[in-house]
Amino acid sequence: MSAFSTSAPLIATGAQPAAGHTPNASPALWVGLGGIALTALGFFPAGGAAQVATSWLIGLTFWTGIALGMLFLVMIHHLFDANWSVVLRRQYEHGLAVFPWLALLFLPLVIASWLHPSLLWKWMDPNFDLSTIGGHGTVGEDVLWIKKSGMLNLRFFVGLTAVSFGFWTLLASRLRRNSFRQDADGDPRWTRLNRQWSAGGIALTALTLTACIVVWVKSLEYHWFSTMYGVWYFSACIRAALAAGVILLVWLWRRGDLQGILNDNHLHSIGQLMLAFTVFWAYITFSQYFLIWNANVPEETFWYNIREINNSNGQPNQWMWVGMFLLFGYFVVPFLLLLWYPLKLKKQWMQWVGAFGGLAYLVDLCYNIMPAAKLANGDPQPFLRSGLIWSLTAVVGIGGVCGWAYLRSFATTKIIPIRDPRIEECLIYHQPHAD
Repeated sequence: MSAFSTSAPLIATGAQPAAGHTPNASPALWVGLGGIALTALGFFPAGGAAQVATSWLIGLTFWTGIALGMLFLVMIHHLFDANWSVVLRRQYEHGLAVFPWLALLFLPLVIASWLHPSLLWKWMDPNFDLSTIGGHGTVGEDVLWIKKSGMLNLRFFVGLTAVSFGFWTLLASRLRRNSFRQDADGDPRWTRLNRQWSAGGIALTALTLTACIVVWVKSLEYHWFSTMYGVWYFSACIRAALAAGVILLVWLWRRGDLQGILNDNHLHSIGQLMLAFTVFWAYITFSQYFLIWNANVPEETFWYNIREINNSNGQPNQWMWVGMFLLFGYFVVPFLLLLWYPLKLKKQWMQWVGAFGGLAYLVDLCYNIMPAAKLANGDPQPFLRSGLIWSLTAVVGIGGVCGWAYLRSFATTKIIPIRDPRIEECLIYHQPHAD
């Protein structure tokens, strides 16, 4: 079938596929507001503001990563002119509605940085005394900060964040608009437009993602050097988006929306991608560790050292066990499970694999962000005493707002792209053809 052929007669009527009732978005918003209110309680203990800021950053990078992974997968779908992923793509298009709200939720960190520059990112305040976290002198006297100050300054931070969220929001809105309009008129030009937006957008998204994760997270320990950090976050974003995608598809199948639409081969293909990016994440993560360990340069090795042993006494700390969990929980277990062909055909099991992958993704972000908050002797805050509860409430709060944005979008259009040129091929994906 031609890439721009007419839609299948069975779905050309524009009828909504059989489905349950349209989910109410309001409860998700109330959950989000409740989570945000609970996170605000973290301000009251002494030193709570810094912990809340750290937790809020974890929540934002968690959900922004999922949204960016969805954005990448939508663009990859268009660039490869894929047929099997048409059904999955619609749920990702709904997920892209979160970008304006994530930008709004990032504002508290921007405002806090203006009012209290050293609250989270110490390099924002050249007068910050590094001896309070086990260092020497002030930030302004630090030669490594001086060399990086063209990028590590408050104006660049605010400008990069604003430009990146503005670009992601614009790109997502164009991809969503073109896809939704095609539901109404079936014009193939909307597919061609999305392919053009994807061709230019994927490179710029990669650049902005890399710059943002370097400034938002890697710069928390600005002495550290790594050229693979952007690729690590990219791989984690794709894994998280695939996990969210399989959870959403199985949820819709159980509701009846995708009964007769989602078949075993769709699920198997998603599982193959999850396996591929599990291996890719492991390759990037191990390569970063191996290269730094092999070079044995203090400006690089310290990042791993504090995640294994205390700086003050050389004893193993709690972060060593978190690292072990990532090794086995985020790589070995999902790798072995996803190798098993029958599991990739079981909807309930795939949903659980996706949920566990999302949890491991959150732990990975905690592993990268939380140890940057150091005690006066240079040791990282212990994992179980690092404001973990506020990180969970922040994830729930921001997630509730994201769920509300998704469900609002869900109610505005068809459950699948009924007039996409590839929809018929998607519906019979790997199914036997009648003679």
